[in-house]
Amino acid sequence: MTVVAKPVVLVPACNRALGHHPFHIAGKKYVDAVRLAGGQALVVPGASLDELDALLDLADGLLLTGSPSNVHPDHFDEGVHNPALPLDAERDAWTLPLIPKALARGVPLLAICRGAQETNVALGGSLHQAVQEVPGFNDHRADDSAAVEVQYAASHSVNVEPGGVLARVLDRTRFHVNSLHGQAVNRLAAGLIVEAHSPDGVIEAFSRPGAPGFNLCLQWHPEWLAQDNPVSKQLLAAFGAACREYRNRKTTR
Repeated sequence: MTVVAKPVVLVPACNRALGHHPFHIAGKKYVDAVRLAGGQALVVPGASLDELDALLDLADGLLLTGSPSNVHPDHFDEGVHNPALPLDAERDAWTLPLIPKALARGVPLLAICRGAQETNVALGGSLHQAVQEVPGFNDHRADDSAAVEVQYAASHSVNVEPGGVLARVLDRTRFHVNSLHGQAVNRLAAGLIVEAHSPDGVIEAFSRPGAPGFNLCLQWHPEWLAQDNPVSKQLLAAFGAACREYRNRKTTR
């Protein structure tokens, strides 16, 4: 019996101190989402700049995870607004240069929450460091004191822009999502287009139509209980199909 290999999806790890020691960690829910998409997750602890091309040679897809940490605002020429919030300069150092390389190759990209924010920054955009302080925007943060099921419950609707990747994948114009972010896109990088926004105007999804491969960046968390969410399953199915197509193209070159 011939066993067809699953597409390999890179999942960048975050950096945490546990006790007195540094660790590389990746959320299980993101690995589970890759499996639900039909892929095999390869958690990458970090990389030097001269290792990025070799990593992408292995990759059939790239899933950029959410994280408690924020992209350092130095990367969009701002100072730190709230020093109490966590940063992860080690992740920034290799994911920010990895992203344009992956897009240029056509490696399928699914970016979630922090991953969406770092994609925008990597391509030259900027972020609101505190959405709740921007006039006209609501507070999109979760209540940290609430049960995790409450934090990840549907919080608001999103409106899908016609003609984009999201509209094509979902074939719907409006649905509800969770909301657990304090930062969001401010200036969208050149070459990116808005795929969806929340009722108050926050950009909830965007893509780069000029890239040769599937790419979609989402501000909410589709990986949460994805197997029970029709929208999440459609998104992951589309990402998985793109990863398989990319892998098949590589093997026939």
